[in-house]
Amino acid sequence: MALHIENEAKRCLNCKVPMCQKNCPISTPIPHIIQMFKDNRLMEAGSQLFQNNPMSVVCATVCNHEAQCAGHCILGKKGTPVQFYNIEHFISDAYLSRMPKKEIEKKGRRVAVIGSGPAGLTVAIILAQNGYDVTVFERKNNIGGMLRYGIPEFRLPKSVLDRYKKLLDSLGVQIRLNTTIGGALKIDNLFRDGYKAVFIGTGTWRPRTLNVEGESLANVHFGISYLENTLHQELGQTVAVIGMGNVAMDVARSAFRHGAQRVMLFSRDNIATASSHEMDYARLDGAEFYYGKSIVRITPEGPVFRDSVIDENGIATGCEGEEKLYPADDVIIAISQKPKDKLILSTEHLEGTAKGLLVIDENHMTTHEGVFAAGDVVSGPLTVVHAVNAAKQAAVSIMNYIENKDSQGDK
Repeated sequence: MALHIENEAKRCLNCKVPMCQKNCPISTPIPHIIQMFKDNRLMEAGSQLFQNNPMSVVCATVCNHEAQCAGHCILGKKGTPVQFYNIEHFISDAYLSRMPKKEIEKKGRRVAVIGSGPAGLTVAIILAQNGYDVTVFERKNNIGGMLRYGIPEFRLPKSVLDRYKKLLDSLGVQIRLNTTIGGALKIDNLFRDGYKAVFIGTGTWRPRTLNVEGESLANVHFGISYLENTLHQELGQTVAVIGMGNVAMDVARSAFRHGAQRVMLFSRDNIATASSHEMDYARLDGAEFYYGKSIVRITPEGPVFRDSVIDENGIATGCEGEEKLYPADDVIIAISQKPKDKLILSTEHLEGTAKGLLVIDENHMTTHEGVFAAGDVVSGPLTVVHAVNAAKQAAVSIMNYIENKDSQGDK
């Protein structure tokens, strides 16, 4: 493995205009990192990766590399692109284990972070490194958010998130688990108790529904809910997954690992939204793909579809033909998610869009002063690296906001 990584680093052409870096959502300085690695400056390379992306070791594992760095490597035009993600993982993994502990001058300013997914973890780490007293509020019994409860173990080991828990502890971040803000505690209570700013990174946990007959049947499940508790939901031998995004691929692959013998995935359109990389893995596991199928209803015997009417772009515009039952013991609906609405309903002046996403300005501040947000709760479901990039910007805005308030005499 070490030899493979070394050989990959040697293959980098150190392009003057690195398209790999240009197409990385967080602008990782890829050629520079590779050169430091080649110069045996491992910890320096790790430090730069971490400062640019605190979730670097995670992104190296779960990013859609074919659409980002690897997919735009010049070597990929006629051959095999440089697999920077393997180099990044090696460096980031080593750095996370050996990160030097630095003395941090405390500012005596308290910030609340709601949610401990990739956006919340990023903000908590950056603020703590800059001397702020951070408290993370997490509604579940462990940190990680979608990283822990939405990505299967075979794709992202939970041990990685346990290491981030140790990192937060070392930075002095306090974590309050099993606590929902918007329930017994509200955002206004946080300001009352001395928090100077609040960050919301609660993600998108409410499943989108099909609004068809049969969604409440006992053999029907929602994708994100299934991924949260795969060990506690027994599926039958044949599983139908409605949806063909990355969550649907995770659902299908998890179903195989928990006893399913046949898994079918259905797309209303003639295209899939999942990455080809994830689809290839699902196909290798044995998944079957059915395109152009519009759901009519769900029955105890399985889903019923009609053929979609498809336009020139491969998008369904209606349906036609006879109904067809696809026999299945269980049906899992995986057609994306949206945010829960507890925070909006419980917080005056906190506004959301028609889709329930939080409204923010150019500084990532919501319509409630002092409350910032980033990640899927703002953008809708995107990738981990997109959430991290937005959270970095939000963290800077939070620090600027508190410093400006301090300069105006608001202690």
